[in-house]
Amino acid sequence: MNLPFLGHRHKKNGDTALPSDPEAVAALLSECELLRSQAAEAGVGLDDTPASLEALDQLVPRWRDDAETLPWLGHDAGLYLGTVVVRTVPGAAWLIRPDGEPVLRLASGREVEVAGAGRDWAASGVPELSQLYAEIAEP
Repeated sequence: MNLPFLGHRHKKNGDTALPSDPEAVAALLSECELLRSQAAEAGVGLDDTPASLEALDQLVPRWRDDAETLPWLGHDAGLYLGTVVVRTVPGAAWLIRPDGEPVLRLASGREVEVAGAGRDWAASGVPELSQLYAEIAEP
């Protein structure tokens, strides 16, 4: 996901710094329109909580039959996982890498590539989003 409108300010380690309003970036990355619409069609409300990740894990993966939808839905799933982490895990924040890929940076400094994890989940169902959340949220 390339987000050139976020700017190209670089930190010393080469990562792109978030704009001065990280809440705006978090709001943008939380849209996940395709995932939210698929979930709504299945009767699942996404309220940005860990419980909603468990509900997503229970969906029948009809998107796997659509080669065009699969990678986009997976990317949205990763961004949604990141959204839940940013909103519920103290010190977690989005970081936009120079290649435009959003990753999570935890308070410990650990970085988590949630977009790839979401694509894996959409393609095979493993690891489950709720399981990934539990691993990321561990202190």
